Amino acid sequence: MYKYTPIDQAIVDARVSQFSEQMTRYLAGTLPEEQFMPLRLQNGLYIQRHAPMLRVAIPYGTLAGYQLRHLAHIARQYDRGYGHFTTRQNIQFNWLALEQVPAVLGELATVQMHAIQTSGACVRNTTTDPLAGTVPNEAIDPRVVCELIRQWSTFHPEFAYLPRKFKIAVVATEEDRAAIEVHDVGIRIKKHVIHGLAFDLWVGGGLGRTPLLGHRLLADLPLDELRNWLTAVLRVYNLAGRRDNKYKARIKILVNAMGVEAFREAVTHRYLTDHDSDLKISPETLEELKGSFACHLKPQPAEGHQGSPDFQRWYRQNTKPHRIMGYRSVFISLKRPGTAPGDVTALQMDVIADLADRFSQSEIRTTHDQNLILPHVAESDLKELLQTLSAHDLAHPNLGLISDSIACPGLDFCSLANAPSLSLAEALHETFDDLDEQVDIGPLEVKISGCMNACGHHHIAHIGILGVEKKGQPWYQITLGGRDQQGAALGKRLGPAVPHDDVLPLIKRLVDTYVSERQPGEYFVGFVDRIGVDYLKEVSYATH
Repeated sequence: MYKYTPIDQAIVDARVSQFSEQMTRYLAGTLPEEQFMPLRLQNGLYIQRHAPMLRVAIPYGTLAGYQLRHLAHIARQYDRGYGHFTTRQNIQFNWLALEQVPAVLGELATVQMHAIQTSGACVRNTTTDPLAGTVPNEAIDPRVVCELIRQWSTFHPEFAYLPRKFKIAVVATEEDRAAIEVHDVGIRIKKHVIHGLAFDLWVGGGLGRTPLLGHRLLADLPLDELRNWLTAVLRVYNLAGRRDNKYKARIKILVNAMGVEAFREAVTHRYLTDHDSDLKISPETLEELKGSFACHLKPQPAEGHQGSPDFQRWYRQNTKPHRIMGYRSVFISLKRPGTAPGDVTALQMDVIADLADRFSQSEIRTTHDQNLILPHVAESDLKELLQTLSAHDLAHPNLGLISDSIACPGLDFCSLANAPSLSLAEALHETFDDLDEQVDIGPLEVKISGCMNACGHHHIAHIGILGVEKKGQPWYQITLGGRDQQGAALGKRLGPAVPHDDVLPLIKRLVDTYVSERQPGEYFVGFVDRIGVDYLKEVSYATH
């Protein structure tokens, strides 16, 4: 994985010192709240319902064992003994004391971590395929490109105060495991007969109160011109994006207002006019960064999934093939009864860090569906690994099943939320508590948001749940048929909102209808497309 250069470390250390001084002034009353707010947001610090929350960057979702171990230390020393992994592949601490935040940032800097640009109107943490470098048919390890973007975008003086936040996702396979079509900018890297490496560029996707799918703006662009094209996109957005209304300030609104053709012409004009040879990516730079992410594993005999029924179930559900024979990528589900999705204790972080050191080249990945991955585990080590995971409540074989649900913190933590989210995630575990039933249902993604900001990604769920306020009480709207893979689609509203206690009975009726009426080999999204939402509305609201 990428290691900081002295320049990287100096930048992070300087930011810690700067923010420490700003915090001192704020606590002394000499820095007003309205001036302090943008400064704290630049450092990932939010004020939530109960306590300050710090969002820590995990660039492109890759952690080393020693970094996760230090996050565990921070959870113990400064928080309530746990952290929360987010859909942005970052981690949040929800119970910090305000005056201790500079010390936490100082701790992070000692292990090459920070909270820079995890909030604010800037380029946020670039996300990517959590299986990067482990799958066949990649044009390149996409983390190489993410690191190029990180270096270019961090503290970029021109793009520090954009109209609104800006999110980029990168993939390097035909299969999209990073949801590029619902990002401000999506990038698919591919091999090209002329350019060697090229990319297609999507622009204008996003969720929130105005969910839109991105448009493929340009195709077959040479990869060495990536930063020039990104600069052109951001300059058009920075100059033309709305700043008078934060709800209409995202680039998706600008693209729709201008029209795709006009936006394409504006970006192309900026690229041709402003082209900077210094932004071109040299072959030497690309090769050097490739070395940072190289995976040095020797093929081993494939051992398969022979073992106890529990092992076989876990192997089938929570591990994926590796491009190198004899290895698997192991998913650690953070969706289990009695625990908020994405939460992990300090002890569990220590355990996962130790397992990464022993079995996975000291590497951990975070995913945009709030799970973790040990990406390079030898098949011969899987049984020993499973024993340790099981002993620490980390071996739930529910990856991709109905209980593997995404949920934002909702009304329990977030001041923006209209309704609780975590209680519904717990209710899913209670309603579908039989793993055999979950496997029989098959792949089914449930995603829960406590408000229309859509931090739970409900728009792109097979079953989406959105918390709304109705006469001062929390109610929930249900959407069906969303997906975030290639050919992404936004879910369709099922019907009127329902109160909290009616949500899971309604979903149970939906799922029962699906299981009883699906065709052989048909998954839930295809079923919804075939049957239609109107019929499912009639079935699911039958008792109301």
